[in-house]
Amino acid sequence: MSDEDHYFSADPTVAFQRAPVRTSVWGHDLDLVSGSGVFARGRLDIGTAVLFRETEPPAGGRVLDLGCGYGVIGLACAVAAPAAVVRGVDVNQRAVLLANENAAALGIADRYTASTPEQVPADEQYDEIWSNPPIRIGKAALHQLLLDWLPRLAPQGRAVMVVGKNLGADSLQRWLGEQGYPTERLASAKGFRVLETRRA
Repeated sequence: MSDEDHYFSADPTVAFQRAPVRTSVWGHDLDLVSGSGVFARGRLDIGTAVLFRETEPPAGGRVLDLGCGYGVIGLACAVAAPAAVVRGVDVNQRAVLLANENAAALGIADRYTASTPEQVPADEQYDEIWSNPPIRIGKAALHQLLLDWLPRLAPQGRAVMVVGKNLGADSLQRWLGEQGYPTERLASAKGFRVLETRRA
């Protein structure tokens, strides 16, 4: 099985090998480390690249990187927005390890913390949620994931997500609206939609 088959596992079974990732996001160069058993090992995936290219970083506040993987989205937010405090969350324990290692290497471990969902305080709220959500876990699991975390948005908060058009971005946009989270499309590029979801 490939790394992609394992990235949403809590404890991947593939041998753990680190792989460097160098990328530039919002004018900042990031030298990161990814790993086997974690989404997008050794690269910046196309969806996340589209997300970065089509958006501006958050101004600050509390930010959640939902399904953080090795941390690239949340780390980019923390580097580009010095006033931001970022929580990365992932069920994959290797992802959490790598994200925290990357934060330490970037010198922002005081403002970026990755953890598994059960380690997140129940009352923690966020001004923004950023995510390349794990669509391949299935529609029901994805819907439950979003219904678990979107209520943590502050009253004027928003979520910014990138979703493949062929993986149901348009139907997800409609569904979010039906759940009381009005969602609009910010951009469309390379087969991906960038969606912005607000608290009603």
